[in-house]
Amino acid sequence: MQEPTVFIVDDDAAVRDSLTLMIEQAGMRVQSFENAKTFLNAYQPNFFGCVIIDVKMPGMDGLQLQEELAWRKILLPVIFLTGHGDIPMSVRAIKGGAIDFLTKPVIREKLLICVRAAFTEAKKRLSDATQNREITSCLTKLTRREREVMLLAVQGHSNKEIGSYLGISYRTVEIHKSKIMQKTGANNLLDLARIARESELSE
Repeated sequence: MQEPTVFIVDDDAAVRDSLTLMIEQAGMRVQSFENAKTFLNAYQPNFFGCVIIDVKMPGMDGLQLQEELAWRKILLPVIFLTGHGDIPMSVRAIKGGAIDFLTKPVIREKLLICVRAAFTEAKKRLSDATQNREITSCLTKLTRREREVMLLAVQGHSNKEIGSYLGISYRTVEIHKSKIMQKTGANNLLDLARIARESELSE
């Protein structure tokens, strides 16, 4: 896993310089951008860390940028920093998944605490995304019939019930289950239920 970076998006050059100095002095990597567009244009899928976003910016504002990140499925946790915050704005930001909503001028230690929390969240999101890709890869190996058997099995149906519902023999259900376990790497039915749940197959 690469070293995390703090990405700063703020149209105020003095704020960018001040934040950069604070964060670099704490031994962390920083990249700064003057607006949402330059950040989105520079974004690469291997970006890892968190993004500190000013709310009031010309063009796309901070809350719009947060929505754009979510729409693009960009996993970077967001910290808002603003001199013009209000309660409805902060509620919208937090509901949108922001780590925190800080006001300018920010206390250095409070900022660093938020950044460290955001890095922890970034690692979790990356781990979850990797796991989901692995699960999806496993499930693509299943045949249509195996997916049907798996869905019924995790819903708690017995082999006899599954066979009756699908019009196949008890023994055929057992064979399908064995292949499902092998292809998904599940150790038991509970493990299989977890895989189905995380892949949303059981929805």
